[in-house]
Amino acid sequence: MSFPSDGEDAAVAGDPVVLEITDTSSSAESGSPSSPRPPPVAVSDLSRFHPLQSPTVTVRADRRRLIDRSSYFRALLGGSFSESGREYVQVGCNLEAAVQVLRYLFEPSESFPITHHNFLPLLEGALFLAVESLLVDCERWFHTMASQTSATLVSLDFIIEVWYFAQEHGVTFVQDICPEYLAQNFTHVISRRSFNKIPYDLLCSTVECPHLTVYSEKQLCEAILYWVSENTKSCEQKNPDSVDGHTFLLSKVKICLLPLEFATGTKRHWFDFGNNIVCTILNLLKDSLKTLMDAIVDGNLEGYCIRITEYSKNIVLSGCPQIITAFLYISVLPTDLDVSLKRRIVSSYTQVDHQSFILYDELEKAAKTLSFRNVHMVDLSKCPNVHFGAAIDWLKLAFPELRIFRALHCLAFHFDDLLYLLLRCPWIDEIDMTIDTSTITPKQSIVSSSSEVLGKVKQNPRRYYTPCPPYDRQLNSVSSNISRLILEGRNDIDDVDLLKISVLKYTLCYINIRNCTLLTDNGISNLLLKCTKIHSMVVSYTSFGNQSIQTLCTTDLPDHNDGHAHVMAFNIQELHLGGCRGIDAAALSQLMSIINITKFLCLRETSLTDDGLCKFFGSRLEYLDISETVVSMVSLAPVIRRNCNLNCLKTAGCHSLLFEHNEVEHISGNKYGDFLQEIGSTGFLEDVEMGWGFCPIQIENLIPSFSKVRRLTVGLGTTLAENVLCALPMICPFLESLTLRFQVISDRVVRNLLESARNLQVLCLHYCLGNLTSFSFQEKAPALRILRLQWVTPWITNDDLTILTKNCNLVELSLSGCKLLDSNSQEIISSGWPNLALLHLEDCGQVTVEGVSSILNCKALEDILLRHTGRGIGRSIVDDAIRELPLLRKLALDLCDACEEGYDSPSNVEGRMMRSLRMSRCKTMRGTCLELPREGSSKPVHRDTIVLEWNSTRLTTTIVKERV
Repeated sequence: MSFPSDGEDAAVAGDPVVLEITDTSSSAESGSPSSPRPPPVAVSDLSRFHPLQSPTVTVRADRRRLIDRSSYFRALLGGSFSESGREYVQVGCNLEAAVQVLRYLFEPSESFPITHHNFLPLLEGALFLAVESLLVDCERWFHTMASQTSATLVSLDFIIEVWYFAQEHGVTFVQDICPEYLAQNFTHVISRRSFNKIPYDLLCSTVECPHLTVYSEKQLCEAILYWVSENTKSCEQKNPDSVDGHTFLLSKVKICLLPLEFATGTKRHWFDFGNNIVCTILNLLKDSLKTLMDAIVDGNLEGYCIRITEYSKNIVLSGCPQIITAFLYISVLPTDLDVSLKRRIVSSYTQVDHQSFILYDELEKAAKTLSFRNVHMVDLSKCPNVHFGAAIDWLKLAFPELRIFRALHCLAFHFDDLLYLLLRCPWIDEIDMTIDTSTITPKQSIVSSSSEVLGKVKQNPRRYYTPCPPYDRQLNSVSSNISRLILEGRNDIDDVDLLKISVLKYTLCYINIRNCTLLTDNGISNLLLKCTKIHSMVVSYTSFGNQSIQTLCTTDLPDHNDGHAHVMAFNIQELHLGGCRGIDAAALSQLMSIINITKFLCLRETSLTDDGLCKFFGSRLEYLDISETVVSMVSLAPVIRRNCNLNCLKTAGCHSLLFEHNEVEHISGNKYGDFLQEIGSTGFLEDVEMGWGFCPIQIENLIPSFSKVRRLTVGLGTTLAENVLCALPMICPFLESLTLRFQVISDRVVRNLLESARNLQVLCLHYCLGNLTSFSFQEKAPALRILRLQWVTPWITNDDLTILTKNCNLVELSLSGCKLLDSNSQEIISSGWPNLALLHLEDCGQVTVEGVSSILNCKALEDILLRHTGRGIGRSIVDDAIRELPLLRKLALDLCDACEEGYDSPSNVEGRMMRSLRMSRCKTMRGTCLELPREGSSKPVHRDTIVLEWNSTRLTTTIVKERV
């Protein structure tokens, strides 16, 4: 056989050989035995053979290069046997792999890179054809790929495919790298659809890898439980020992670090496993010091160490009341640290008086705690037993690049701790120390109020050893980076404290002081005078008033000549003024005329009028709340028209929405419009609250403007017809939350919602009319998490509750007016929804006639309301609830339900999360003006409510002349 010489490819210029490569892989189609041989092609033409059209390819190649680069061809073409000298050689292998290897051997390396698309064919070809250099390159590429900490670079399906190939062919470097890669990127991997397809042995190797990176132990446990549930049935059929394997996987979870709510939730489908977790957490809460000391002696401390690796970005311990300060420190100690020093550290950070915190200096200088520079967020929310002074020192030691710190619902996180955090970790960008807002509002009539300082207010332990000048004096010398500060609900912060925050004047851009009731208009104004870079404010339900508005609108930098640029209000991007009664209409109108670049605007329950809203000419709004104001469509219509990016519109309670007001100044182009017409021509809403002014509504008017709605509230003043309510899942296919007040509903409406709105997580029905029956809730709703049925389902029985527990997995349940329920309802609720965080029962028959023991079995409860539910609640209910429920923050009772003529006040809330206790009192009125009193007839009438509220420093007792 002859070959052309002129113009021949350089790859075959020396000693050419023709390779006839026939595909022998399982996917190859068998060709006709009599089919002619395909003509030979040059190696350079192989790039065009994709996808391969024939099971056989004939290739011209340079014999010398094949022999030099491949042990397979060295033996085949360079040996002493007869085939070695032939010019035409037949090879049977995976055709795609062979073609990829030949391209690798003869094409320039820069034009033929290894990717996840060609990696497996190259690896298979390198193994079969024994190309040592390619094996090295494949291993190098796979190492490089695995060193990337973003799982977006390669699909999980690819990793699984490579793992199976490596197991079959004994490729050890792949078997070593795959578990490490998945472990480092585990937070990304668990969100992939193919996560449940990960082979058991690969998942085992991954969870055992020391580089396993998760945000929390909950994230790991959720992933394993999901994998086990998806694989249990098929695995049990193939492998009877699979249950033991699944047990092994679950044993790798550090159950003592799981959030309590999550732990109780696992009891629903994994009762034994979940019950073991709950018991472990509750036992740990009783004596954490002894537990940790025993673990040190036994060398089992690893099970109590938080998972932190060099790849960790977030650390989330939210909802773990069992976490104490010692847990934080042992997690960043070197593994080779002396046992005696470990014992001293654990003992020190567990003592109540914290008198041994001088160990901090020893840790900082001698022990050299580990440092994790990739960690940008730490969340210690709902961790009442953490000492935050010591926790701040921990943040400084371990996380030099920390940007976000969250400690929500932590009364133990004092304002002094905030100042100390600014001193110790000035590089932090965002702090959130939100607590529940006060239940007392300015609208309520207060009979009497008194307060007392709490007995034990923990001081910062560092102050025991380091003589410090006042924080505010130290802060002046600190360059802080705080741009976002959230203090919502903190009614322990006053104007003096707010003045100390003004040290952040060069960086503070966002502040949330919602429901900080001790702050005055003067105090807020002074903060704004100093922190002039603030462009986002949440000041709802505070004393924010005219003085603060004048500060925002006043020209304070006369050297500026660029219009409004020197006026602080001109730069406002987010402004929440809901419930600020201290603002008059004139001041609000002045503010509206300036804030033209605002994106988020809440004016709920303010003195906003049409005149004020007409002065707003902004066109960037994404969020607008004007609920409970007197505005009409005269002013609202042009605002909707101008703001095409509006995705949230709340107008509930606007009684005047359909009425024009003569006093509104005429504006050119301001034409009165219809709400639905306006939003239909504007954009797509995601969050809607509507009441007066939107009736009647036709289905066609809601499409397509409501096609992206996720949260919908319909209140008094709008009546949605049954056909519209039934069509909601079609109109709003992404609907997640639905609240209906004073609507006419039916079984058909509710069943259709539960059946068709597959994303529905929240369903609230308040005071709705209609003929609902038990048939309504017999549809499965796996996504539903919050259910509130207030005065709409008086027919609910224990059987109906049982059906509900089977059809949905709730975390919040609120029932009112369900008079057929009895004491057995408690057991149904607590066993069916063990992870309930909120339980409100009002006028619900005789639920508590035999006490509340089953309710207290829902260990994750944070909010309980029991009113007129049966005269059987004992005197010790408050102490019992606080002791049995580590996450409890709110408790509301009615003295009508007391079986011993009242309740004892709590004796100890130290180390707890209790924020408010409400006890309502009723008096008995016999008969009415319309009927004569009869023997034994009585009707409870509300008299007042005793409210106990805790903050970080004080207990306030208030008597309110109404029910709260």
